Amino acid sequence: MQILVVGDSYCPSEAMRVAFEPLADRHEITFCDVLDEPSWKPTTPSEQKVRELLGSPAQVLAHIGGRPCDVIVVQGAPITEEILDAAPSLKLICVARGGPVNVDIAAASERGIPVVTTPGKNAQAVAELTIGFMVMLARRMPEIMRHAEGGGEVSRDNYEGSKWFGHDLEGHTLGLVGYGQIGHKVARIATAMGMSVLVHDPFVDPAKIAAPGVEPVDLDTLLGRSDFVSLHARMTAENRGMIGREQIARMKRGTFLINTARDGLVDEDAMYEALRSGHLAGAALDIVKTPDLSKPHAFGTRHRLLEAPNVVIATHIGGATYETIANGGRMAAAEIQRFAAGEPLVNVANRAALEKR
Repeated sequence: MQILVVGDSYCPSEAMRVAFEPLADRHEITFCDVLDEPSWKPTTPSEQKVRELLGSPAQVLAHIGGRPCDVIVVQGAPITEEILDAAPSLKLICVARGGPVNVDIAAASERGIPVVTTPGKNAQAVAELTIGFMVMLARRMPEIMRHAEGGGEVSRDNYEGSKWFGHDLEGHTLGLVGYGQIGHKVARIATAMGMSVLVHDPFVDPAKIAAPGVEPVDLDTLLGRSDFVSLHARMTAENRGMIGREQIARMKRGTFLINTARDGLVDEDAMYEALRSGHLAGAALDIVKTPDLSKPHAFGTRHRLLEAPNVVIATHIGGATYETIANGGRMAAAEIQRFAAGEPLVNVANRAALEKR
């Protein structure tokens, strides 16, 4: 088979080369990369369906270049109807990420092309970051770091820490909203550290959640009993803004909020007010809404949530580890091996559409 591996600035094709070495003896593999193109705007109906992409359809078309292509592997590069038309021999699309939002799934399904993904490739990375966020909040590290960076006194004596008392994680309750691969790993680490874990996920059988130290509950119960609330749900039209003023009000005063999922899950205005009032003791956010810098009240490059003392804002680094990239490459290569051997594919994003067709 002819396999085209299209990398990008986040996941260079070179980083996936090792994963595809076992396929090189029997298949012709071409590695290439698209460049960031922030100014690109969609112009066709198919292009308007893709999002969270890197590069542009024109760059992918240039790499296909009219040559036969049986399998295409992407991470952030877009796959649109126009690209599918330019690759009539295409039989499989591999997307080295959990959700194929950069692919026109409908167009692929119409052509009978399965789209496979690599769910959970970043589960360990995001789970570890979540635990790290919890430690930072519990020990008031954002305040302490700003104190030190601002010229505050450090290393004065053995009792300097008396003004920075925080909390252990052991003995406290963690509420997980969402119990996919990431949530499951967070729960495993948290229980090992002596925490009790509450889980709310209406899409998972409660019997598959219940375990020593882990209890399935409804959302209101989770919010009312948790010392830490951590979000691990996918973004959908139904759960947009699922943590708003009403939900935050149900949390105990002094609760910590962690979001390593999607910014749309949280009402940032409500969170801002709760942090300023002290109802929330702190927040750690791997993703936030981009401020509208055209408005006079915008906070420039400093996000307004950082006005509160115990807030961590990261630059969406949850899956930004070398191991995550390697995992995605291995999972994509494994699907191609199964496809070549005529074996069932595992992570097919458009299985229902293909079966219906």
